[in-house]
Amino acid sequence: MNVVVIGSGPGGYVAAIRCAQLGMKTTLVEKYNTLGGTCLNVGCIPSKALLDSSEHYYNATHTFSEHGIEAKELKPNIGQMIRRKEGVIKSNADGINYLMKKNKIDVVYGLASFENNASVVVKGGAKINFDKAIIATGSKPAALPFAPFDKKRIISSTEALALNEIPKHLIVIGGGVIGMELGSVYARLGSKITVIEFMDNLIPTMDSGLGTELQKSVKKMGMDLFLQHKVTSIENKGKEVTVKAESKSGESAEWSGDYCLVSVGRKPYTEGLGLEKLNVKLNKGFIQVNERLQTDEKNIFAIGDVIGGVMLAHKAEEEGVYAAEYLAGQKPHINYKLIPGVVYTWPEVASVGCSEEQLKEKNADYKIGTFPYKALGRARASMDLDGWVKVLADKKRMKFWAFTSSARGRPI
Repeated sequence: MNVVVIGSGPGGYVAAIRCAQLGMKTTLVEKYNTLGGTCLNVGCIPSKALLDSSEHYYNATHTFSEHGIEAKELKPNIGQMIRRKEGVIKSNADGINYLMKKNKIDVVYGLASFENNASVVVKGGAKINFDKAIIATGSKPAALPFAPFDKKRIISSTEALALNEIPKHLIVIGGGVIGMELGSVYARLGSKITVIEFMDNLIPTMDSGLGTELQKSVKKMGMDLFLQHKVTSIENKGKEVTVKAESKSGESAEWSGDYCLVSVGRKPYTEGLGLEKLNVKLNKGFIQVNERLQTDEKNIFAIGDVIGGVMLAHKAEEEGVYAAEYLAGQKPHINYKLIPGVVYTWPEVASVGCSEEQLKEKNADYKIGTFPYKALGRARASMDLDGWVKVLADKKRMKFWAFTSSARGRPI
């Protein structure tokens, strides 16, 4: 069986590896000149690299003295932080290249476009015939309709991960995972951070208690938060950018900074794939699939961000394995409730299962158990006192509905 996988992010390269392991002749097509997709190149991995670097600097300037460590005249070197981040990306990309060779997967670079349900043409390359195809093209940052990215002052996460200076004032539109992580990076390095969020809580897709707890922590770092504010305009004025918004009560507000990070979500990447030549349906840009991850073209599957749902690398990986094993005639399964979500702020925020709000919508009969980290001796020893653990369980059967935590990753 010949399988072509389009897209080399976590979903795509994992799917390709599993297909090869199961005896399929596998070709992986990637439009860019490096493997790994958004996650490895301009997403998860580089953001974690900068979060780590900025965390070391913040600790050195804020907590070392309390530990009896004297460090004077420290200053952040953003150039070196970016260079280290690039080194991390290269190491990981080299690792994926090794896995492709080890599993005898053919890698073709260029934009793939379907000719029909049995072949794709790669721009600048060859025609590839296939029996089965897996679309894993991922997503890209979504801009506000009235303020496209100019990549200079109005930036997406991609540009925020490659700045050559520490912003004096970074305005962050969107208090979700990306906004809070990148806002944390620059807040630790000394930037003034203003976060404008449309909803009434940070990280609104997670349990509301986690967002409330995170608010307390980021305010200690000096972040200014403006919840329930709708952005109405963003204007690049050369050396600064101006953002205007309205509060829920209709009051106007205005801020000026040197950069504006727009992190209001991501949209599926399907441009140039030639889906119009296939019997493949889209819903708000996302490829529609059934419970087996099949499109209406039964030999063409889609996984990861391009089909919607939670946009997480490990969710895409699970779907990649599922698709490969289904093609091999196995009977795989995915339990999406068991896929955790993590926000790598400080403290880190993590959850798995249903949020309390979701349980209320289900009219579930549940119990809550919580434990504050400040009551833990280990947490006091490490000066990590923020946050708590919260467990939601079925009241009668004591079946766990969810586990949530707002704390640094310390063992209990």
